[in-house]
Amino acid sequence: MTTISEAPAVGGVRPDVLSGDRTAFIDRWIYVFTAASFIVIVFLGFIPDSLGKMAAVQAGQRPPFPPVLHVHAALMGSYMLVLLTQTWLVATGRVAQHRVLGSIGAVLAAALVMAGFVLVPTMYHQVYAGAQAAPPPAKAQMAQVVGIVENIMLLQLRIGFLFAILVFLGVAARQKDPGFHKRMMILSIAAALPAAFDRITWIPTTLPGGPLSSDLYVLLAIAPMFLWDLFRNRRVHRAYWVWLAVAAPFTIAVHTLWGTPFWHATAKRLMGV
Repeated sequence: MTTISEAPAVGGVRPDVLSGDRTAFIDRWIYVFTAASFIVIVFLGFIPDSLGKMAAVQAGQRPPFPPVLHVHAALMGSYMLVLLTQTWLVATGRVAQHRVLGSIGAVLAAALVMAGFVLVPTMYHQVYAGAQAAPPPAKAQMAQVVGIVENIMLLQLRIGFLFAILVFLGVAARQKDPGFHKRMMILSIAAALPAAFDRITWIPTTLPGGPLSSDLYVLLAIAPMFLWDLFRNRRVHRAYWVWLAVAAPFTIAVHTLWGTPFWHATAKRLMGV
């Protein structure tokens, strides 16, 4: 089903832009709102966390950030800005510009996946090396930190695989199913939001005991888009079923392996320590 917001432009302007109808307005701008809200979530999580860690680096309380971390942050920031711009271009009927910018987004997405899979072992080895070099009184505490990092690695691996799969599915559908395409591109970023939510210290969390809060906050983040789709189309859009089918196995694995001796041993083998 093609909604009003997915109808082709006529003379460079889509029908909903001309209609002025409130429902059509929400159809156009709900995706812009969702993309913008994701950026706000990332700011709330990463800005205070990054400032605190930078202060710790300057105070000599932690090692400097590895270069790949800066690369990953720049790529993620760029990708999210591209996503926001893409939703705005579609909302304002600039479909041709949207398609041109889409090729840049695809390159950023591929680079982001590669950087992420370099970042995970880099950060792990930094923490593990610090634990090995810690004085005896602090070794037990640092061993607990290593265990937490190993559990967080489950979330990081899930993000990496989910993001890559969802972006691929979204890009593959860009010509034949624009409604599926735009939802899938937004859901691909939603898969990465646990990294931001886990850094927001003033919201309730189940970490480090378990990742349930991370999953629930992601559902909360996509709720406005999902609920509007449900109200507007009177059904669950196919994109959400595909997203659920792809995410469910990874999520079950994360919750099953979290904190188990098997996973901690496996993580160490994967990291070569």
